[in-house]
Amino acid sequence: MRLKLPPAVVFLIFAMFMYLLSRFLPFGDFEFFGRDYLIRILMGLAALIAIISLFQFFTSKTTIDPRTPFKVTKLVTGGIYKFTRNPMYLALLLGLLAWGLWLGNAFNTLLAAGFVGYMNKFQIRPEEEALTTIFGKEFQQYCAQVRRWF
Repeated sequence: MRLKLPPAVVFLIFAMFMYLLSRFLPFGDFEFFGRDYLIRILMGLAALIAIISLFQFFTSKTTIDPRTPFKVTKLVTGGIYKFTRNPMYLALLLGLLAWGLWLGNAFNTLLAAGFVGYMNKFQIRPEEEALTTIFGKEFQQYCAQVRRWF
């Protein structure tokens, strides 16, 4: 597996870069009506998605540690996992988008897109390779039916 950093650390690194970009980039600032409401909605969705997905993993008695996909004991495909294969990472992305809105610099969306690219390459693909090895066709069928992010 190519993963070097836990996803929560990756999230914090991207959040820090977003802060630095908004603080030192002399252009790209924005303000719009309803921004505060949108931030709250995104944060609420992020929290809800994270809680539901973690709860489903705990009730299925399988590992939530993404660095050790070979410790997975069960393929979780119900509930929120019917709509997204990676709700925990989706929750992190929604948190970054809310953070970027709060910081108020349009260029932070580029960093949020960078987070998606990083997670796809260094976290999700290695996880999917491991899950294909463990669950075979069952996981491949699941991937064909459910989108990676949303």
